[in-house]
Amino acid sequence: MNEPLIPELKIRSARSPLIVALILVILSGLFLFGPFDELRIWLEQTRWIMPAVGYEISLWKIVYGSVAVIFVFLGAVVLSRLIATALGRVDSLGASNRTLLIKGAQITVYALLFLIMLDLLGIDLTTLTVFGGALGIGIGFGLQKITSNFISGIILLSEKSVEQDDLLELDDGTFGFVRETSTRYTLLETFDGKEILVPNEDLITSRVVNWTYTRPNGRIQIDVGVSYDSDIMLARDLMLAAASEHPQCSKQPAPQCFLIAFADSSVNFTLYFWIDDITTGRRGPQSEVMFAIWDKFAENGITIPFPQRDLHVKNWPAADEVRDAAHSGPKQDEGHSDVSHSG
Repeated sequence: MNEPLIPELKIRSARSPLIVALILVILSGLFLFGPFDELRIWLEQTRWIMPAVGYEISLWKIVYGSVAVIFVFLGAVVLSRLIATALGRVDSLGASNRTLLIKGAQITVYALLFLIMLDLLGIDLTTLTVFGGALGIGIGFGLQKITSNFISGIILLSEKSVEQDDLLELDDGTFGFVRETSTRYTLLETFDGKEILVPNEDLITSRVVNWTYTRPNGRIQIDVGVSYDSDIMLARDLMLAAASEHPQCSKQPAPQCFLIAFADSSVNFTLYFWIDDITTGRRGPQSEVMFAIWDKFAENGITIPFPQRDLHVKNWPAADEVRDAAHSGPKQDEGHSDVSHSG
């Protein structure tokens, strides 16, 4: 099986935590020992009071809050990446469990740092009840799809119905390998290299075929028509031998060949055989077995007929009638004549 094109954990740069930590140390030193006291006193002179929540705001709090939000967010990103890197090195965890733990840790980190940021800004948590109601209304109307995809992603990761490197067939006929599962989408890589982001909600609410859910093997079907003049018992044995000799054909279950119909032009057979790993592709083994069938038929005098039709004419006109009809010219209508005028 080919290696996944998309890595499980995307760490853009290993130096980013060190850079952010260095910036935090420098700015903290400037705030503690640098010339920021006069600037803070000057910015605190401009104040406003928000009557709705009883919160006092100043230019200093705006600047301080903006810096705090930026660094809390950067800290959350760096900490989330460190956790993802640590969990990614645990080989005993499966891909789904690892992704679920990483997402849970990231959510916990962001929630805790959000509360820390509110405490740094001096915002009372009881004043968030109004904003909580507004957030609930926003989720109910504007964020339905995002929330649905998030919950669907958690369900997929927890129940392990779709895991990394599974071969899926979507309801619209799209085939692809699962390369990444997140809380919002699942990344499919098709056989021609396209990468499709499928919303997790579609994998929950629509019909999805997982070809490798319990086992990786799969069955291949080949339809063959044989001439009525051929030895059909020999044709069946040759088709079974062509499938059994293929290196990817499974021993159990063994190949099977069935006579399906006595058609107008041929005796129709259907050959079934299994391969051990369907993720390697079905077209290759199917094509190779069909080539082998063609060669074996040619060596043993088995023919694959063209479509034939027998035409029976009940009433054929006599030869004299056909000759008279051919020699007779078109009749002119009475009362009409061609008149030419010379200028």
